[in-house]
Amino acid sequence: MASPDCEAAIEAAQTTGNTLLKFISPNDVGITGTHQRGFYLPKKDEVWRIFTTQPPTRGESSERAVTIRWQIQRYETHSAIKWYGRRTRSEYRLTRFGRHFPFLTGDSVGDLFVLVPDDVNSFQAFLLDLPDDIEELQAALGVQFGQGWAIYQNGAPREETENECIERAFREFVDGLIVFPTGSQFSAATRRAVEDCIRGFEQQDADSALLRLMECEYRLFRMAERALCTQEVQRLFVDVDDFLKTASTIMNRRKSRAGRSLENHFAAQLAKRRIPYAMRPAEIDGEPDVIIPGVAAYLDTAWPREQLFVVGVKTTCKDRWRQVLNEAPLVPHKYILTVQPAISENQLRQMHQANISLVVPRALHREYPQTTEIEILTVEAFLARVEAELRE
Repeated sequence: MASPDCEAAIEAAQTTGNTLLKFISPNDVGITGTHQRGFYLPKKDEVWRIFTTQPPTRGESSERAVTIRWQIQRYETHSAIKWYGRRTRSEYRLTRFGRHFPFLTGDSVGDLFVLVPDDVNSFQAFLLDLPDDIEELQAALGVQFGQGWAIYQNGAPREETENECIERAFREFVDGLIVFPTGSQFSAATRRAVEDCIRGFEQQDADSALLRLMECEYRLFRMAERALCTQEVQRLFVDVDDFLKTASTIMNRRKSRAGRSLENHFAAQLAKRRIPYAMRPAEIDGEPDVIIPGVAAYLDTAWPREQLFVVGVKTTCKDRWRQVLNEAPLVPHKYILTVQPAISENQLRQMHQANISLVVPRALHREYPQTTEIEILTVEAFLARVEAELRE
């Protein structure tokens, strides 16, 4: 169930129709050694129009005072949106929060920052740290995060333009639909389109391929959702319960899709490398997301423990990572595959102490603190480790 802050953030976003959403990074809180502190605000694709009237002009710097009401008006700051365009800098930042501002600390890394403009001078802002809240907001607005941020503009999520080949393949898939496809069908259709349309995709490393496939599958899902759900939401509802049931079905489908997408495309990478595995095996205590090389090896007491790999697949793993500790108890060392753009140093330290290694696509590594002892592998490095152990 969504928290009051999450519900307020959804209402504010849907009321204004314009919202910027981003995961807080170590760079935002000033722990990466760059001596910068303040929320970094993206400028590409004219996203800057969400929060300022000042364009990102090279060779110039500007500053505009703004008032921000945080967390349902429990906290207010007189802040500034600054554009740094001189010398080597080219970025917007939201700064000036006062000495005792509670939402820009190391523990905030990985939280979702939601910025909603009331007008050019005042904003509402929310910090969401519960995985259920983050999923609820994404589902309600229909947005998905790529490199750490997303926008909801003019009452709709912004989507990137797809090339004609992928667009055509996706439309052919959607045009033949009568019922909503399963997650596996979505993933398979996405891989077919991407492999057919992108020259050399098969030679891409697993890190790049995983992120690209997840991004493309989200686009396919949105196409199918529009085709299959438009008529349903435009019909005359019998009563309020009928409306709520329909809305709940759509939102639950959205929330479950991302996790299944990551699982499916990770499984495809394992199959591509001919690495044996089992997905969510009921025969193993805790039903881990992935067990390598499989159930038989896990149940074989003579099988070397170092040649068993238990992988929890979590799109967002802040606070949820502990679930993997109770899965496949015969294997003490666990792995978590995640595409969460950033996790706090404190959370990473706790994971390390719990004997967990992270597997994170290479493009997201730069947003992770570098001062903790936890092992953070790329997807390619993890697959290479598995291959090496299984060859022994």
